[in-house]
Amino acid sequence: MEKRVKKTYICKGVKNYSVDYKKALTHLPFAGDVALFEVLTIGKHTQVQSEQIRNVKIIPGDVIMAAFGTRYATEQFEGYLPSEIADEYHILGAGGTVGILHSSHKKFEKTGPTALRLIGYAVDGNNNIINTKKMCAHEMLAFSGAGSSLTKVILSIGSSMDSGKTTTAAHLVNGFKSTRHKTAFIKLTGTVFTKDKDLAYDMGADMVADFGDVGFPSTYMCREEELLNLYETLLAKVSVCSPDYVVIEIADGIFQRETAMLLTNHKFMAGIDAVIFSAGDSLSAVQGIKTLQDMHINATALSGLFTASPLLMREVKERVSLPIFTIEQLSEGAAMNVLGRSIYKTA
Repeated sequence: MEKRVKKTYICKGVKNYSVDYKKALTHLPFAGDVALFEVLTIGKHTQVQSEQIRNVKIIPGDVIMAAFGTRYATEQFEGYLPSEIADEYHILGAGGTVGILHSSHKKFEKTGPTALRLIGYAVDGNNNIINTKKMCAHEMLAFSGAGSSLTKVILSIGSSMDSGKTTTAAHLVNGFKSTRHKTAFIKLTGTVFTKDKDLAYDMGADMVADFGDVGFPSTYMCREEELLNLYETLLAKVSVCSPDYVVIEIADGIFQRETAMLLTNHKFMAGIDAVIFSAGDSLSAVQGIKTLQDMHINATALSGLFTASPLLMREVKERVSLPIFTIEQLSEGAAMNVLGRSIYKTA
């Protein structure tokens, strides 16, 4: 019986293809190269996100379609494109990012990654390997900075993964909507999975977009120019709803490669109106603000996990003069007076 191929989300645009089995023996993949894999063993990922944005159970013996990519997630996996042909590859992200695991958080050491065998590459009618990024190359715009001049851009960044950036961004969206403003959300960097932009949409965003919409399995190890072009492209996508505000989330913490790259890029930061910084505790909140100042960035407000604790909030208030907002206050629109003004944009 022929196995049904479980197509992951990043491969949603792949319609007509055949499988080249020989290329699996010789080709070293680029980010976005699409292939078919057999599930060998189940580890951290027990399911993948399908092209219908449904979480699909996977078991040993299943065949999945996914794309090669990278991952940087301090609470989960670090993974890269293979440097040599391997007998085993790993699911790095549930949206369909596959690569070679380099390190993992302690909590996943026993479980390990879900292991795969490369069956063959998906090829087009000319026997060229299908690549999700190349499929969307015609949609990519060169960075000009024009997109940010058409709206107010609020940047949601944080001290680390799981510091509250996504929750902050989603409640900020909800607050803008509660005050009758058209609002869009962009997840600019990370590993493909729609959960974050889905949350922003559920919280009222008129339009949402992320890097996966233009074929990026991940943004880890992207060139700076590529990130800027991606930013311009996603801004153009959400601008069709004529948003008053665009809330942009950058993944991971401010020391992460792409995050730091963007934060220290004058052309990128020149189009930002306000910066809201999320932190997990009082120390990361206070020191995070100082670190941003060292990067010549003046944060506009604070939020994040630490705001769940009145004591932690008090510790921060005693040391930082910035406004601090709980997620409830963000949803009520309390940050409008602070974040609604163009107080950061430098050009």
